[in-house]
Amino acid sequence: MNAKTEAQTTERARRWRLVLGQESDCATLSGDDQAMDSALAALYNRSGRSSGVGAGGSGGRGADLSGSAPRVARWLGDIREYFPSSVVRVMQADAMERLGLQQMLLEPEMMETVEPDVHLVGTLLSLNRVMPAEARETAREIVRKVVEDLEKRVAQKTRSEIKGAIDRSTKTHRPRRVADIDWNATIRRNLAHYLPEHNTVIPQTLIGHGRRGQGVQKDVVLAVDQSGSMASSVVYAGVFGAVLASMSTLKTSLVVFDTTVVDLTEQLTDPVEVLFGTQLGGGTNINKAIAYSQGLIDRPTDSIFVLISDLYEGGVRAEMLKRVAAMKAAGVQVVVLLALSDEGAPFYDRHNAAALAELGVPAFACTPDVFPELMAAAIQDRPLDAWVDEHLDR
Repeated sequence: MNAKTEAQTTERARRWRLVLGQESDCATLSGDDQAMDSALAALYNRSGRSSGVGAGGSGGRGADLSGSAPRVARWLGDIREYFPSSVVRVMQADAMERLGLQQMLLEPEMMETVEPDVHLVGTLLSLNRVMPAEARETAREIVRKVVEDLEKRVAQKTRSEIKGAIDRSTKTHRPRRVADIDWNATIRRNLAHYLPEHNTVIPQTLIGHGRRGQGVQKDVVLAVDQSGSMASSVVYAGVFGAVLASMSTLKTSLVVFDTTVVDLTEQLTDPVEVLFGTQLGGGTNINKAIAYSQGLIDRPTDSIFVLISDLYEGGVRAEMLKRVAAMKAAGVQVVVLLALSDEGAPFYDRHNAAALAELGVPAFACTPDVFPELMAAAIQDRPLDAWVDEHLDR
């Protein structure tokens, strides 16, 4: 057998192994082939829970997504990474049926057994393009309910923290009220006037927090990774983006990316439209997303760039780091979140996280409840590494 024939035989055995599944021993898989096999097995094996995507008994899958929704969202992202678009569409359509999602969306009694949450929203958004029209309307209702609940949870605190941060980011020597005096700054300024016999400082110069006008004070650019592991972060980022965009003192832009970049800023008035404009899963090109975001920044010293990503870069790593360094040098406050969710940090590229830390940009996971405080710290241009040490577990 010559080398060409041997290679053809090996490739044929590999393909049969992927078709027949784990019960076949016609070839040994490794690397991406193992990942592809796992993705296929998760949908098409009939071993129930052991597949790792849906739920159900040993006879097949059921419609209970309550415990498996995070895995479903991640799987829906993985298949876009390993298979061509034509195959992905077939697998997504099969997932609608085999995971019981289509039945759930079309039958009201099924909806009563499922508690809508962020994970379910991520799953619905991933399958948006293969849903039948009648199911899509139900999906929108679910997404809107979850979005409204999230807005109630975060909107008031976000607006309050941001307003306070913008007010306090301006210093004045004539504070209007005692409450506006920055006592720490005032004491530091007047240490030369310390009277040891009275154990006190005479504040000859007051330092206070000023009050800014209602015009745009800060520009915020949110760049959100759409890869499969980031489903919850995409949902929360869409909601926060809409809240920030509703504030007249901020100019907010939202871009989402995989290997392409989509600007969703125009949809920020309706977070549901924002979320249905995303396409969860697939590859990642962070460098391209940062390059696009740089074009949105025309006031570097008054701008905050928030990158939400697991940092697995499919683009040019060196250029990505160079762009972040350039942003920092220009005066942009750069924030990198490995996750914006309640679950903590996902798997992430520690090598890239360490490289960003060397540039003075700590990478960390952040819960939605803490995100308003983080943005307030960024608006006041506080060192974020100190803020992270104070507020979060590294």
